[in-house]
Amino acid sequence: MKPVFEEELEGEILRIFVIVALVVIGIAALPIAILYLAPARVVRFVIRGERRRAGLERKQIDLPDDLRYVYLEGGQGEPLLLLHGFGANKDHFSRVARALTARYRVIIPDHIGFGESSHPPHADYSPLAQVERLHAFMQALGIERCHVGGSSMGGHIALTYAAIHPSQVASLWLLDAAGAWSAPESELLRVRRETGRNLLLASTPAEFAGVIAFVTAKPPFIPKPLLKALAQERIGNYELEKRIADQLLADSVEARIADLAIPALIVWGEEDRAIHVGSATVLQQLLPRSQVIILPGVGHLPAVEAPRQTANDYLRFRDSL
Repeated sequence: MKPVFEEELEGEILRIFVIVALVVIGIAALPIAILYLAPARVVRFVIRGERRRAGLERKQIDLPDDLRYVYLEGGQGEPLLLLHGFGANKDHFSRVARALTARYRVIIPDHIGFGESSHPPHADYSPLAQVERLHAFMQALGIERCHVGGSSMGGHIALTYAAIHPSQVASLWLLDAAGAWSAPESELLRVRRETGRNLLLASTPAEFAGVIAFVTAKPPFIPKPLLKALAQERIGNYELEKRIADQLLADSVEARIADLAIPALIVWGEEDRAIHVGSATVLQQLLPRSQVIILPGVGHLPAVEAPRQTANDYLRFRDSL
């Protein structure tokens, strides 16, 4: 039979072990609890972390006509204006920006009509109208000349910016850029032609999940609570995005950029279902100082799907200038 003090000691050790075990289990379960109880906070936390790692700071500026631009800015050097695509926002470029802010002054606005920038319900959202707003935005920042990059719709707007203000654009970075509609028909355009549906629009969390699956070659796993939180911005902007999409698809950039002699890097995901990879050839033929990089295993969003390679390719392009 054990002495009493040994039994008390073993009992105390057992109690400590149970407490430690409960604490460990609780800590492990805490992120899951937060994920389900406060998914919007988790999204904000992740977004702030991505910005911090990229050296980006959220800013805003008010322009005439009650227009407000909210944008990210970070780094020093030559200005680099990055333009997100349809349905996206300024944080589209956060991961790529990690490799860019060490060398450039990176500026990433939410387009008018998207993200935290103004959403005038009856405005003109054509690429030409967006360019004039962006030009006023850059003038307000005191920037007369910059390099411009854009993804999808952002590429369409970047090309239009260069065509309208060629002396103010030092180079172009075009990531699966829209606007070259003479290219082979993509799945997105075929479905729209046959059914009237736009596979890039989302009015429910399920449709938002479908958009992610459509624009990425390897859709990432996103827990349902986070998916619902992320979907709210798109769902709330659904009606306006329908109008913007119609104006975007009605505008071809090809005539305005023919023989535009600005250095351009054209990047395309080989598995892009939204804008046919053949668009890269069309743009290359229109832009005499352009080069093309096709990324295997990548869909419509190189900056999101392959941020390191996308950034490194761009740095090599800029070095070649």
